[in-house]
Amino acid sequence: MIGTLINTLSIVVGSSAGLIFKKRMTDKYQTVFFQTTGLFTLLLGVKMSIGMSMPLFVIVSLVLGGFLGTKLKLDSRIEQFGDYCKTKTKLINEHFTQGLVTGFLLFCMGSMTIVGAIEEGLGKTSDLLLTKSVMDFFSSMILAAGLGVGVLFSSILLLIFQGGITILVYLTGKDIPIEIITELSAVGGITLIGLGLNLLKISDIKIINILPALILICVFIWFKIQFF
Repeated sequence: MIGTLINTLSIVVGSSAGLIFKKRMTDKYQTVFFQTTGLFTLLLGVKMSIGMSMPLFVIVSLVLGGFLGTKLKLDSRIEQFGDYCKTKTKLINEHFTQGLVTGFLLFCMGSMTIVGAIEEGLGKTSDLLLTKSVMDFFSSMILAAGLGVGVLFSSILLLIFQGGITILVYLTGKDIPIEIITELSAVGGITLIGLGLNLLKISDIKIINILPALILICVFIWFKIQFF
């Protein structure tokens, strides 16, 4: 898991540098940041979602994932977690949830994350994740400067998600089917579109509540491959 550990460290260091820069960013520059980041997030989400080949599974995963997340009150729980962190770090701002979710989706939903974690789990190479670490270092710096400490905490989610894939592949000794990677990226892309709309203040979608869809789409596609 050397690649994932270095990737996590790169986000921690990059976010920390961004937080230092954030103190010098005035409101007008923060507005520009949210507008440009929102537009980029929309474009990235559209690009990721275009590749879907099983739209029925994607929409069912999103709907059921949204129901499950709402039932579990994930959005409220994350806000409570943010309040707890605020008492400990004194760094949490009103954009904590946006920073956490934006960082997680941007750092974890790309093909480099999944393919790189698979390669490392199979004992091939960590080169892809090391390359991604350099990219995430600069991305986290920029994101943290605008969205705050939530981006820093997204490194924990990356460690769990990316490291989990590596460990799963290592234990099973099997590659993850390309169908799962494709549809997982599509679900991630759609959530990014919603996140982009939120950053542009066009909507107020509870993205956190939709995140269980990322697990459900993997389960659905796996069952389809196994039994149909």
